Amino acid sequence: MTGQDAILGLLMESSMSGYDIKHRFEELLSYFFDASFGTIYPTLSKMEKEGLITKESIEQHGKPNKNMYTITEKGKEQFHSYLDSKLQNNVLRSDFMVRMFFGEFAEPALIQSWMEEAIAREEAHLARLKNDYERYGKYMTQTQEICIQIGIASSEGNLKIVRDGLARIKQAEQGSQPAPNQ
Repeated sequence: MTGQDAILGLLMESSMSGYDIKHRFEELLSYFFDASFGTIYPTLSKMEKEGLITKESIEQHGKPNKNMYTITEKGKEQFHSYLDSKLQNNVLRSDFMVRMFFGEFAEPALIQSWMEEAIAREEAHLARLKNDYERYGKYMTQTQEICIQIGIASSEGNLKIVRDGLARIKQAEQGSQPAPNQ
């Protein structure tokens, strides 16, 4: 799966500006697909050259022209080829997990700070997911709803594991400290 596949999928719904595409990536797609502003526009340019999409420049008064992108028949064929292709393995990249893997080389206080930050980020992520589900749920297809439900369950599971792990690490740290003077 590439950014091109995701963009073609968005354009299957309707024509969109680059800003609209970027906005969709930042909203619901951001939970399972990472695409930056710097990769979207070069990908659109490449797709236009390949004949997968067309670009129409719309004049706007007092603002720069707006480019609207539309999928072509060739683009639709390419997108359906993607849908018909074999599922690829999920890719997980996590700075937090790499640091935790090598946690034996870090001080316990640093590890605890990573975990506390991971908890705060995951709580914010979960809140955003739940908020988006509440906002967009009635407009989602069944398959889109399944995607966000997977995201919510995954986030809740991650939170439980990191919270439980933090409690174990704190407990172990307290057990290794000398008893206070009495």
